[in-house]
Amino acid sequence: MTDTSPTYSGAAHYFRTLPEQWPHRLRSLRAMGLDTVETYLAWNVHEPAEGDWRRLDDIERYLDAAAEAGLRVIVRPGPYICAEWDNGGLPSWLTARAGRFVRTAHPVFFDPVERYLDAVVPRFAQHPALSMVQVENEYGSFGTDTEYLSALADGLRERGVTVPLVTSDGPTDIMLTGGMVPGVRATVNFGSNPAAAFAKLAEHRPDDDPFCMEFWNGWFDHWGAPRVTRDVESASAALSAILDAGASVNLYMAHGGTNFGTGAGANHHLVDGVDEFLPTVTSYDYDAPLDERGAPTPKFHAFRELFLAARPGARLPEPPELPPLMPEQEVALTRSADVAFEDLGSSPVPASFEELGVDHGLVAYRFSIPGPRAAEPLEVRDVRDRAHVFVDGALLGVVERGGDGMLPPVGGPAEVTVLVESMGRTNYGPRLGQHKGLGGVFHGIQQLNRIHHSAHRLPGEPPAAEAWTEGAGAGDVPRYFAGTAELAEQADGYLEVHGRKGYVWVNGFCLGRYWDRGPQQRLYVPWPVTRRGANDIVVLELDGLDRPAATLHSAPELGAVGA
Repeated sequence: MTDTSPTYSGAAHYFRTLPEQWPHRLRSLRAMGLDTVETYLAWNVHEPAEGDWRRLDDIERYLDAAAEAGLRVIVRPGPYICAEWDNGGLPSWLTARAGRFVRTAHPVFFDPVERYLDAVVPRFAQHPALSMVQVENEYGSFGTDTEYLSALADGLRERGVTVPLVTSDGPTDIMLTGGMVPGVRATVNFGSNPAAAFAKLAEHRPDDDPFCMEFWNGWFDHWGAPRVTRDVESASAALSAILDAGASVNLYMAHGGTNFGTGAGANHHLVDGVDEFLPTVTSYDYDAPLDERGAPTPKFHAFRELFLAARPGARLPEPPELPPLMPEQEVALTRSADVAFEDLGSSPVPASFEELGVDHGLVAYRFSIPGPRAAEPLEVRDVRDRAHVFVDGALLGVVERGGDGMLPPVGGPAEVTVLVESMGRTNYGPRLGQHKGLGGVFHGIQQLNRIHHSAHRLPGEPPAAEAWTEGAGAGDVPRYFAGTAELAEQADGYLEVHGRKGYVWVNGFCLGRYWDRGPQQRLYVPWPVTRRGANDIVVLELDGLDRPAATLHSAPELGAVGA
């Protein structure tokens, strides 16, 4: 007999936590009253360079861990996932090649998609914990290529998926008509007003049971903006209405986790006529029922009571024990190292990161101003996303994406270096797949040509032991700094760098980006990357340390909440 009871699911992405943490997170979902966990698959995690397949066994290991916790699994393999993840999960090498054919059935995009499905679908298709599989993700917010969606659905079935397929879209006519696939169950995504959302779904699919595939019980944050949260009362009222309707629900997020390394994405859209680029912070706490380290919040306990009431007589386990928290400790950064750059050759005009084969990091564009000539304004155009401009080795200014690229006059001859840092790639909307890098440099009205490129790839590996020297160095930026923290045991913590902008590694694992403009001030340190005794902390500072130190804390600081 087919089980027709509603599904109570929660999103927890395997790539936003470490494998050692999966059992704790999954058992915590079960303790909240969920019977299912949902996860995206992130293509760019598994194939960062074409043909370079990594971490594929994480997929089946995560499903195994879910089954051990008593959960079914909804898999959302994309290939596009949004998820506030870099490039919406699509590899940068692919979007650079596919261009405007992204998320269509054109062979330049879809042939690599077929190879991706060949690699990942066998990892989950026949797993006993699998309950359903999503076709693409919110496609109705992007396009209308029904051939593409149908080919994806057929490809999943042909590769062995026998559980139900679903689509998910916003509850509007335009989104549903663009994203639905004949013969595939439709679901809707929303944060409030369930009755209206399910009514709209019923207009288009009267025979499909109501399912909210993404119930937005929290939200994510951008650098330079206040923190965004959702109060317990508002989220609980909306969830209660979903459950009272007899609908299925997937909490987005149940546990957010962390955008480790360079995983964070970005939003890019027009706001009041202004082209606005909004990179996402490293934390993906999401104000979820389980916080970034997996601790239950008041929202967790409120939701648990609602799920218990929806299934009278159900008995739930208690939340599992959390790992210890590290004590407060200041760590002196007593060593430093130069940033090594890889020579990537020259071209008449600046090459993008993608053309250079650089996913993320720093690219130095070196130009020569002929001379002798009088001083002219120096203009740096189309920076993606932030650039330090040096003239004859001295810092002239910093230019950010969308900002004023006009710098003070410079005479010639002179050597100009524009050091560009990439932030997250756009993960939602028509600007998906935009390139990183530099449009050009102009001296007065004249474009400067013949550019030499070199790169420092990130997250990469910290410098080798022989590269380090004692002391903070000459103060040049960018520069690496390092120190050692002593811990009595493996523990969770939060690390604050007393600098302005950069990246942090603990024992060789890249926690992600920090930036003093906030809102996030401390980066989460997961216990599996720590060790008893000496722990190496490495900082890549781009703007200059306020003082050569970092502090380990036992509590997060995600910033002030906006009005």
